Amino acid sequence: MYQYDTYDQALVDARVADFRDQTRRRLDGSMSEEQFRPLRLMNGLYLQLHAYMLRVAVPYGTLSSAQMRMLGDIADKYDRGYGHFTTRQNIQYNWIKLDEAPDILADLATVEMHAIQTSGNCIRNTTSDQYAGAAADELVDPRPYAELIRQWSTFHPEFNFLPRKFKIAVIAADTDRAAMRLHDIGVQIVRNAAGELGCAFYVGGGMGRTPMIAPLINGFVPLDQFITYFEACLRVYNRYGRRDNKYKARIKILVHEIGKEAYTSQVEAEFAHLLTQNIEPPIAELERIKAHFADPAFEVGVPDQVDRSDPDFALWVDNNCVTHKQAGYIAATISLKPIGGIPGDASSDQIRLMADLAKEYAFDELRVTHAQNIVLPHVKKADLYALWQKLDAAGLGTANLDQIGDIIACPGLDYCSLANARSIPVAQKISERFAAKAEEIGELKLKISGCINACGHHHAGHIGILGVDRKGVENYQLLLGGSEGADTSLGTITGPGFDEDGVVDAIEKATEVYLAHKQGEERFLDTYRRVGMAPFKEAIYAPKTTQNGEPAHG
Repeated sequence: MYQYDTYDQALVDARVADFRDQTRRRLDGSMSEEQFRPLRLMNGLYLQLHAYMLRVAVPYGTLSSAQMRMLGDIADKYDRGYGHFTTRQNIQYNWIKLDEAPDILADLATVEMHAIQTSGNCIRNTTSDQYAGAAADELVDPRPYAELIRQWSTFHPEFNFLPRKFKIAVIAADTDRAAMRLHDIGVQIVRNAAGELGCAFYVGGGMGRTPMIAPLINGFVPLDQFITYFEACLRVYNRYGRRDNKYKARIKILVHEIGKEAYTSQVEAEFAHLLTQNIEPPIAELERIKAHFADPAFEVGVPDQVDRSDPDFALWVDNNCVTHKQAGYIAATISLKPIGGIPGDASSDQIRLMADLAKEYAFDELRVTHAQNIVLPHVKKADLYALWQKLDAAGLGTANLDQIGDIIACPGLDYCSLANARSIPVAQKISERFAAKAEEIGELKLKISGCINACGHHHAGHIGILGVDRKGVENYQLLLGGSEGADTSLGTITGPGFDEDGVVDAIEKATEVYLAHKQGEERFLDTYRRVGMAPFKEAIYAPKTTQNGEPAHG
């Protein structure tokens, strides 16, 4: 994984010193909240319902055991003994004191971490495939390219005050595990007919109140020009993106309103100009970065089979482990979604345990996933059972990856000042209601957002839930048919919303329709796409009846 050089460390240390001085001036009253707000946001510090929230950057989701251990220690020292892993492959702390925030950043800097550009109208944390460098189906490891993007975008003078926040994802496989087309810019590393590697650029995706799927604007940009192409895309957005209306300020609105062709034409013209300016980092820099992502010292000839005599362990292997590019190894997902738990939360002890297990079993490396779980990317199959036993004993052995209990959920109204409804209690009730039926239902990605900002990615759920305010009462809209993968689609609202218990009942009816109509190995999403909304809607909104079959009244 990437190691800071002296420039990286100096940059982060300087930011800590700056923020310490800014915080001192805010606390002594020499700086107003209005003046302080943009400064704290650029350091990932939000003011939420009950306290400050700090969002820590985890570039492309990759962590060492030392970094992970520091995250656990921060949870104990500055928060309430836990952290919340997010859909941006980051971690958030929800109970931060303002006077201690600079100390947290200083502690992070000792393990090559920071909170720079985790908020504000700038280029946010670049995300990637959680199995990068391990996946059997990738062309190359996409993380060196994500790291180059991070270095290019950090404190970029033109792009520190964009019309709105900006999100980038990079993948290198046809299987999209990073919701790439639901980002402002999504990049897939591809190979052309001549066998050369390049980048396919998808621009103008996003969720929120106006969800859109990014169209392809350029199918192949050579690798020695891809930062220049990013620069062109951002320049056009910065030039024409709206600043008069924050709800229409994202690049997706620009691409939609002027059209893909007009936007692409502007980008290509800007790109042609920039190519004459020689702004691309030298290819030697990319090669330097790649050296940090070399494969670990895999053992050759290790056993390639797993002892499946323990049925609970075998289920976990089937559900939570994926094929590795190296024989005898596997990538294992640690679920942060125990039955009845809070999705994405981990206690400080659990965080430190995962750090220890990564050091013992996974070449000292962990990944945060956009589904709010943790991956140990390189585990010998011979070590899997011992690993699982330790996870299970710590409440981290749930075998539910991509099932109905593997819920993505934002913090909602329990913490967030923007939320209209709670997400966490709904997720807990769903998890408990369907625990016994999860295996029968199979793959079903369920996502919950507490407001239209869609931090829980509800638009992209096979089943999505959106919390809204109905005259002061929490109400939940149900969506069906979304997907964040290569077959990206946006969910459709079924109809009128429900209260907290009602939406759980509605999900049960939807799964019953799926099981009744399922053919062969169809997933919930496959069946929904084949039969359409009608049978689901009919079941969900069927009038209640009494025991004798008569319509219920009242």
